[in-house]
Amino acid sequence: MNSEPISLDKALASFDALWSPRIVTRVNDYDVRVAKVRGEHVWHVHDDTDEFFLVLDGELHIGLREPAGERTVVLDKGSAFTVPRGTFHKPSSASGARVLLFEPTGTLTTGDRHEEIPDHVDSTTGHVLA
Repeated sequence: MNSEPISLDKALASFDALWSPRIVTRVNDYDVRVAKVRGEHVWHVHDDTDEFFLVLDGELHIGLREPAGERTVVLDKGSAFTVPRGTFHKPSSASGARVLLFEPTGTLTTGDRHEEIPDHVDSTTGHVLA
């Protein structure tokens, strides 16, 4: 664990890959991850954990499949949203965004169940920040 402050701007500047989060620190048994996103992720679900999103820059859309039907939440810079466990969701960003994610260590970015994963989406538990 880091014993010094972490610049999220420097962390995000250290990589270019989209949909490929980097772990900036851990809080108890949770990863704090940052990611650059553009285009569409995949529909997926985390059966046993919520997923927290905080938009640091840009705009993020999160499609949700809920009992009442599908809807999309729109998050602009500074907005946060938690996708409840067991909810199919699909993040996307037409113009690109930088996001902070908070989820249990070892959680796959593509969840427990998902549609086919395209080449531009990294199915990972997060990469160590270089």
